[in-house]
Amino acid sequence: MRFGLFLFATVLLAQTTGSQHSPASKPRASAAQKIPVTEAPPAPALNTDDERIIYALGLNIQRSIGAFNLSPQELEIVKRAMSDGAAGKPAEDLSVWGPKIQSLAQSRAAHVVAQQKAASDAYTAKMAAMPGASQTPSGLIYREVTPGTGPSPKPTDTVKVNYRGTLADGTEFDSSYKRNEAAQFPLSGVIRCWTEGLQLMKLGGKSVLVCPSDLAYGDQGRPGIPGGAALTFEIELLGIVGPNQ
Repeated sequence: MRFGLFLFATVLLAQTTGSQHSPASKPRASAAQKIPVTEAPPAPALNTDDERIIYALGLNIQRSIGAFNLSPQELEIVKRAMSDGAAGKPAEDLSVWGPKIQSLAQSRAAHVVAQQKAASDAYTAKMAAMPGASQTPSGLIYREVTPGTGPSPKPTDTVKVNYRGTLADGTEFDSSYKRNEAAQFPLSGVIRCWTEGLQLMKLGGKSVLVCPSDLAYGDQGRPGIPGGAALTFEIELLGIVGPNQ
């Protein structure tokens, strides 16, 4: 719990920039007074490996608190708590309220999942209407990009593929292309969307699979993948190794 609270505080500190004063503390300008518009200074460059690693830590932490769905006003409360804690003058007892963080995360997560599902429903409907797309009874949307000429894998086969996975908004969460290394796995050991979709492909082909959340990671999601999210995969079937090898 202490480590989780530390990560939670760290990412919110990273989101804190500029003055700690609220807008109400700023002097009001008259109607005739022109308020100069100033641009925020650019963020400093990341010059060392340590700085880049710490930046990556911040990205991971940001992903981990998505379930809280914090509003700007709530972030202000957290910034106040961090300042109070740094000064040794917390307004509330962490031992009393800290254990309640998990229940808040769970209730907020349910709201985030509902939002994701609504957005995913609209996205999958749009993708199903694309030229060349077909939808199976399970809800999987399949679109062939490049026809293959070889055999199709069976559920018991192990396959070799290159792939790229994105969220409905286009955010990439995984890519074998970026790792410069094809992936190999048994079809019986992956998400249902892949188990079904790869059997529709032929060796040497390339296809797009659009996976509703219940064929992917469901309401739980994964790091970088919100619960309830529909996923899109671009997949090249490079090889069929054989039964579970």
